[in-house]
Amino acid sequence: MSMRSQVYQWNSQAGTAAANAQAGTSMSIFIGGFGNNITKPAETTATQFVVIEDVAVSPSAFIYTGYGAGADLYRGLTAGAITTGVAGNRAYIQVRINTTDYFLDPDNVGNDGIPGAASPYPRSINFQPCFNLYPDVYVLPGQVFDALVTFYNQGATGTTILNSGLWAFMKYTLYDGPDALIANKLLEMGISINPGNVDWYKRTLIQSQSAGPMPTA
Repeated sequence: MSMRSQVYQWNSQAGTAAANAQAGTSMSIFIGGFGNNITKPAETTATQFVVIEDVAVSPSAFIYTGYGAGADLYRGLTAGAITTGVAGNRAYIQVRINTTDYFLDPDNVGNDGIPGAASPYPRSINFQPCFNLYPDVYVLPGQVFDALVTFYNQGATGTTILNSGLWAFMKYTLYDGPDALIANKLLEMGISINPGNVDWYKRTLIQSQSAGPMPTA
């Protein structure tokens, strides 16, 4: 197949657990050394084009005074005995292309990225996304791409509870071979790159080649 959807799920407890990772320091979900990793950076070859469509990370939630002293969980998130504060990892996710971060502050300085409260993973009745990755992030041929997770609640990474551990997610479409060439052409034309538009371009080429010659006078 030359066009296929890919998903990557990162779990802080798989492989080398991230319970002892340094809070406030970003880590790659692909090669960061914590959780499940791949053996080399995610990158495109000269004949590939990647469109990143979605990223998400474990959510957090505010706890209000009077919720209930001694509660261990709040909506499935690690809370401990606190009654006011933040339950969960206080995690953020940032997309990086080569050495450039995608999400920036208004003064063009890179930040930690999207908070899990805006783009949660896993998604549930309690945690619905309020952020969509739009426009999609394009990874050109020969580029390295990554997702970096930063968390600030040190104690929330050492649990195996799905909604309380540190999880991240990336969804992207890989265009390979001729489809990568079409993706680059659509980019030059200023047309959004998605499977529907790639198929439209293919049909346009076929129709133009199958059309008969113009009649002569």
